[in-house]
Amino acid sequence: MHQFLPYAWFQGRCVPFEDAKVSVATHALHYGTGAFGGMRAIPDPIKPGGMLLFRADRHARRLSQSAHLLLADLSEETVMEALTAMLHANKPTTPIYLRPFVYTSDLGIAPRLHNIETDFLIYGLELGDYLSPDGVSCRISSWTRQEDRSLPLRGKISGAYITSSLAKSEAVASGFDEALLMNTRGKVSEASGMNLFIVRDGQLITPGVDQDILEGITRASVIELARGMGIDVIERPVDKTELFIADEVFLTGTAAKISPIRQLESTVLSQHRPLMEALRSKLVAITEGRDEQYAHWITRIDLGN
Repeated sequence: MHQFLPYAWFQGRCVPFEDAKVSVATHALHYGTGAFGGMRAIPDPIKPGGMLLFRADRHARRLSQSAHLLLADLSEETVMEALTAMLHANKPTTPIYLRPFVYTSDLGIAPRLHNIETDFLIYGLELGDYLSPDGVSCRISSWTRQEDRSLPLRGKISGAYITSSLAKSEAVASGFDEALLMNTRGKVSEASGMNLFIVRDGQLITPGVDQDILEGITRASVIELARGMGIDVIERPVDKTELFIADEVFLTGTAAKISPIRQLESTVLSQHRPLMEALRSKLVAITEGRDEQYAHWITRIDLGN
C-alpha cells in the first residue's frame, strides 16, 4: 500500500492529494499522450530542515524535453517552482519519490497532439528500496523494446511503458523479479524501467544511446562517476551471451538506484561486485550531501521546519 504525500501539485497549485482528479474522458488516459519524470528526495542528514534532490536540474530538463516531443511547452523553471512549492506544502520527513507528469488534459476523442490542452501535475509517495539491494533475478523478455523511429524514446513518454508493463508482469508471472528487453537488432537494450551495465575485465560496459534505451540520468551519473574514478567506460551494443559471462551485471535508475542482478534465467551470477559496490557507495555519499566534489548534483530545498 503506497503512502502518498498529503498534497499534490495540480492545475497550477497545491491541493489535497484526494482532490487531484482528472476526468474519465482525459485524452492522455486513452492515448498515452503524456510524459513523466521521477525524482528521489531525502531529508538532509547533515543540516535538518531541508530536503535533498538528486540532479533535479537534469530531471527538470528531461521532462521539459519530453513535453517538447509531445508538442507541449513546459519550462524547467516551471517544474522546479512547482516542486519547491509542493515540498513546502508537504514538509516530508522521510525519503520520498516525486512523480511529475505532463499530459494532454483535453477531453476530445481524436488522437492528436495539435490544438489540444495540456497540463502538468506532481504527486509524491514515501519510497525505500524499489529493488532489493542484495540483487534481483531477471529473465530475457519475449517482448521487444520499441524503436526510436516508432516512438520518441529519448523522452519518458507514458504510452511507451505498455511494453515495460508487459515485460515486468511476464517476468514476475514466470518466477523472476525483473525483465531485460532486447531491441529489434537482437542486442540488449534495458530492463523494464532501468538501464543496464556489465563489467568485463575491469571495463564498465553499457548499451549506448543508439540501442533504443532511455537516456537515464542515473546511468549518465554512473558513467561520469566511473570515469572520474579512473574506470574505463565503453558505450556499445551488448550481446545476450555477454550477460552470462560478465564479471558483474547491474541495473541503474532513479527508483532502483544501483541494483545488482544476482540471477539471469537459470544462471546464478557472481556475488563479487567490487566495481558496482564502489560506484554505489560513491552515489549514496553524493545523494546524502557528503561528497563536496559532486555537491552541484544536489539541490537543497529549505522547508523551514
